[in-house]
Amino acid sequence: MISSDNLCMSCMREIGDAKKCPHCGYYADSTQISPYLPVRTVIANRYMVGKMLEYNGEGATYIGWDLVEKKAIKIREFIPDSFTIRSTSNLTLQVMRGSENIFNDLRRSFEEMWTKLARFKGHSALISVNGVVEDFGTSYAIYDHFEGITLRDFLLRSKTGYITWERARQLLMPVLSALGALHSAAIIHRGISPSTLIIGTDGKIKITGFCIGAARNAKSDLNSQLYEGYAAFEQYGFDGQQGTWTDVYAFAAVLYRTLIGSDPISAQERMSNDRLMVPGKFAEALPAYVINGLINALQILPDDRTRTVEQLRAELSASPVATAVSGQYQRPSAPKVPVLNRQKNASENPSVPPKAKPAKSKKQISSIPLMLMSAAITFIIGILCLTIFLVVSDKPNGGTGTEQTETAMISIDSYVGRNFYEVENFPNIKKLKVTKAYAYSEEFSKGMIVSQSLAPGDYSAGTEIVFTISDGVEMITLPDNIIGMKYEDAEKRLTEIGFVCKRLDVRTGYDTDSTEKVVAIGLQENKEYAKGTEVTLRVFIPKGEPVTDDSGEFVTDSRGNVVYEEKTEPESTDYYYVPDVPSDYPGEEE
Repeated sequence: MISSDNLCMSCMREIGDAKKCPHCGYYADSTQISPYLPVRTVIANRYMVGKMLEYNGEGATYIGWDLVEKKAIKIREFIPDSFTIRSTSNLTLQVMRGSENIFNDLRRSFEEMWTKLARFKGHSALISVNGVVEDFGTSYAIYDHFEGITLRDFLLRSKTGYITWERARQLLMPVLSALGALHSAAIIHRGISPSTLIIGTDGKIKITGFCIGAARNAKSDLNSQLYEGYAAFEQYGFDGQQGTWTDVYAFAAVLYRTLIGSDPISAQERMSNDRLMVPGKFAEALPAYVINGLINALQILPDDRTRTVEQLRAELSASPVATAVSGQYQRPSAPKVPVLNRQKNASENPSVPPKAKPAKSKKQISSIPLMLMSAAITFIIGILCLTIFLVVSDKPNGGTGTEQTETAMISIDSYVGRNFYEVENFPNIKKLKVTKAYAYSEEFSKGMIVSQSLAPGDYSAGTEIVFTISDGVEMITLPDNIIGMKYEDAEKRLTEIGFVCKRLDVRTGYDTDSTEKVVAIGLQENKEYAKGTEVTLRVFIPKGEPVTDDSGEFVTDSRGNVVYEEKTEPESTDYYYVPDVPSDYPGEEE
């Protein structure tokens, strides 16, 4: 029988007494990031907490172990970081004063959502939820653990970065069916993206990343988590109710990424400059009805968008002719997602029929003289109006004998902290000459106005106003070749690109070629972090003096390494990424 004492707290595989897991590289003495639960904490006297896998403004997800059924599980903890705290001495969650009501309301929403999800246990495209439990002053959702990779990683590992429509259809249509089932239970996901769709070892896909609605809304009491390019326009706090059409947009964006090989443009950016399009080579290869389905589902405004997954499935499951016969298809009056080169080389692509040049009907031909007559009458009326205007304008004061009215003034307020894409559509702002500038900001989220060149007051039409718009926090990528560098070289490189380095010496009783070299880092490589993020670097250093025998020769171990005095275990710390360390890492068995 499997003993929980012998489990790796990162992958839940048996490792015996090993200090480092041979399967995933996790160190047994690693600690959890505060304020999340320490490893091996037991919830509801049954579920043991392992490594924290991810977190957002709503809560955290841990890998865990069911002590009763002896199996790996996932644990989702409701721990909103904007108004809760937890100390290391007391694991019971503390709610900040004045936030009790909102905490209770959101916690109730959390429990209701996961309780509904438990009713779908066994659905092939949904995670299998076991139930909701309470402990430490909050709530936890328990669901089955399964192995797999994200759709994003799957696409990145493919040769081209995208897959064919036939393969995408087989892979993603079950997701559409699952969304339909969720919508029937009044569950809107709001976070469908290549990062929340997991392809299991059996090749089937599952929807993960469930959160309450407040966590997927830019204007809520929680720190929101929106997936850029996949979140719908209404999730950014603009006018527009969220609903089934919100998930329709996200699914269509995922399908676009899967077929085209690049992330869609953010809905915020598309509102002011819609450059989303299907490149020509893909437009020629994809069936016309698939492109049409994407166009309808990726409309920016909710009212223009495909409303339900059933409607989208109908458009993606058959050609426009077939769906029109079934009464399910409605052709849009004016597609708003441009498609490049739709007719290029149409003769070579049977799915893109060339447009036949229509012959003029008798009705069209006979209407030409009537059109010419209408144009002539319009021209004559225009000349008469112009003559009257010139005559009147020659009279003093416009021929009225009164003073001309002054130019109307435009009143503006301070718009700092408001979303630019909302402000630029204000009637008074449209009468000004608007210039945009961009700057990184830690105070304002992306798209918010950081400053404006005009102070509140009245200005004449056409006056220039410069809005400086937040580009969000400047993000920098942690390089992937820091391991093995001398600490001073690693510190210099990371500092130059914007990280703050913290050194953690790992003392060992062995002499090693890795002395003064970085052997582990506290952040994940090739991942973006906010500029100024602190990164901890583990550095090996020897301790004490070399041990000698009676003859004065250095004592070596079985590997030939010189043994030093006062051998100690390395200090414990949190690490997202710990690579293979030298073979003489203290405490590692032969």
